[in-house]
Amino acid sequence: MLKFRFVLAATLFPIVFFAQTNPKQFTVKYISEPIKIDGVLDESIWKTAESAHDFQQYFPSDSILAVQPTDIKMLYSETTLYVGIKVNTEGDDYVIPSLQRDYRAGGNDNISLLFDTFNDGTNAFLFGMNPYGVRREALISNGGTDLRGFTTSWDVKWRGESKMYDGYYICEMAIPLTSFKFKQGETKWRFNSYRFDMQTNETSTWIEIPQNQFIFGLAFMGDMVFEKPLGKSRTPLAIIPYVNGISSKDFETNDTNNDLNFGGDAKVAIGNGMNLDITVNPDFSNVEVDNVFTNLTRFEISLPERRQFFVDNSDLFGTFGNSRDSNPFFSRRIGIAENLDEETIENGIIGGIRLSGKLNEDWRLGLLNIQTEEDTENEIPSNNNTVFALQKKMFSRSNLSFIFVNRETFKDYDFLEETERYNRVVGLDYNLASADNTWVGKFFFHKSFAHDIGDDDSSGGIDLQYNSRTINFGLRGNYVGNDFRSDLGFVRRQDIIAARPFIEFNFWPKKGKINSHGFRFSPNAIWRPTLDYQNTDYTIFTSWQAQFKTQEEISARMFNRFTFLTDSFDPTDTDGALELPADQGYYYTSYEVEFQSDRRKIFSYSLEPGYGDFFNGNRFSFEGDISLRLQPKVSLSLDLNYDSINLPDPFPSADLWLVSPRVNITFNKSVFWSTLVQYSNQRDNLGFNSRLQWRFAPLSDLFIVYNDNYFVNSFMPRNRSINLKLTYWLNI
Repeated sequence: MLKFRFVLAATLFPIVFFAQTNPKQFTVKYISEPIKIDGVLDESIWKTAESAHDFQQYFPSDSILAVQPTDIKMLYSETTLYVGIKVNTEGDDYVIPSLQRDYRAGGNDNISLLFDTFNDGTNAFLFGMNPYGVRREALISNGGTDLRGFTTSWDVKWRGESKMYDGYYICEMAIPLTSFKFKQGETKWRFNSYRFDMQTNETSTWIEIPQNQFIFGLAFMGDMVFEKPLGKSRTPLAIIPYVNGISSKDFETNDTNNDLNFGGDAKVAIGNGMNLDITVNPDFSNVEVDNVFTNLTRFEISLPERRQFFVDNSDLFGTFGNSRDSNPFFSRRIGIAENLDEETIENGIIGGIRLSGKLNEDWRLGLLNIQTEEDTENEIPSNNNTVFALQKKMFSRSNLSFIFVNRETFKDYDFLEETERYNRVVGLDYNLASADNTWVGKFFFHKSFAHDIGDDDSSGGIDLQYNSRTINFGLRGNYVGNDFRSDLGFVRRQDIIAARPFIEFNFWPKKGKINSHGFRFSPNAIWRPTLDYQNTDYTIFTSWQAQFKTQEEISARMFNRFTFLTDSFDPTDTDGALELPADQGYYYTSYEVEFQSDRRKIFSYSLEPGYGDFFNGNRFSFEGDISLRLQPKVSLSLDLNYDSINLPDPFPSADLWLVSPRVNITFNKSVFWSTLVQYSNQRDNLGFNSRLQWRFAPLSDLFIVYNDNYFVNSFMPRNRSINLKLTYWLNI
């Protein structure tokens, strides 16, 4: 059956051309002399350069030329791609929330450049700047079909300066060709650019993109043609050592720790398309602290990967299967474990390697191997973790991908059961993307292996979606076997068959204040095979949403739910409380509305109240945030989440609060200070995270990080730490 589905997909979508039959293009001329990067563009060579111009409006309309012109010129030498951009504006009232690198593009003035260096419509490099010369870079994967394929954690060395003039600003960039991966002898890259202009309230792109598509979608690109073929990429060897001194105290156990750690990473280029990353005794202590969530479900919540070692080509490893129910590899599993009290703790990494990238135009390869430390005190063995992925391009933008995941313990431990000695998963995914992104989808099948695992050890699914301007629909479903196991993956629960179709209608008024609005209907249902295929869960989701031409957004949602509890459950997570009994079904309906204000304003906010039934009781909820921008150096924000759960006696009721104020101060483009406070009475924790960062050289940082956590009820300290870390990026 799976083979038939692959053949069917190939038959229905045999498109071999990209979205534009006659794409725009411009020539990038070769130069032999370097250009001074100062945001002036006064060198005479710039006058000879061809340009990408005539930007198309994307918002509020996608059918006219942009009101404010943008002109992008490019030149290149043996080692460097030079970019000069003139960005016309109404005035100089720019929206610049921060001077920190890797800013969020939406809601402020900036321009981004997309380079599809292998011309595959699947992966691209992004470089961006704003009027103050603040830079950002990102990796685009999965064709830019969703936000999960947009990764800003990637860092690379390049230069850029900007200068503001009367009625326009200039961005000038020098990007080393070693920052890209490309085929030797290549003469053309696919290219696009998008720009946010807050004064005109306009978003524009070089290549026309319909509003029903993401603005960074790789189906819509033109061509940049090099005057002479590109040579061999001479990427330097990057050595990134660190030293970290930490002092911490656990007040529950009264343990004090003072430690000094050394380690580092190395990045080695192999040919023009492959990267070899090496890490020895890595330290992830200064990764941005995770946001706390109020979890009212019975299941685990996945959090995004922020560690630099796992970022490059992460889509090769981490996008298999279904991210909601059965992802066979979830990199955050590596480096954490559970202690004897079933609490999540850090599990040190001894070292590892990671080989990933393009073998040629059609093939991509990923290989990861990491060894973790043993912790006999907590009965945690040393594990070897291996992932192998191979991807073959098919048709214009689709691919067939294979994955092998192995977690294995080679040493004998008295506390380790034979069933826990190893776990393996093999899988095959077909990722579909038509030339113009109208059809996207995934078909997958995975099988797991372990000692005495059982026969129901597979998972699989289908996700076929149609996306047009007025109607979108999806046929989505998957199953997870009762014996399917993936120790390095994210599996919310086993023994399910799920169906999640949807249909959506969108409207685009030609007059009035509303830019677009639409309705969505999405029934979701889950059956349990081991319970004679009993329907244990369903949600009928109905919504209306609208976006105004002034960028406000409003939506209304209704949820009709049924939950059959196979195990007892307390949604309030109250210690010692009576749980809702198992083997009982609950029907409940709830409603939500949401309003998002114009993020261009100095003060912006969102409000999301909700009310309705909740299991055998009711629930009132409120989510919201407020933001104050004292640009360009200070931003203040407050996130609030409140849930009032009322269940009939003798079951527990609770008022759950999650309050998260944040202060970000960017003293200049090199010194940043951020402080986040997170109060959660559900987790009985008040946490403070304050981080001072000095970027004293390109991608080289000095961090001072202070963490402090308290029990909410007694305000007694739980744990406290301060660490000083120095990281230096050295190219050899």
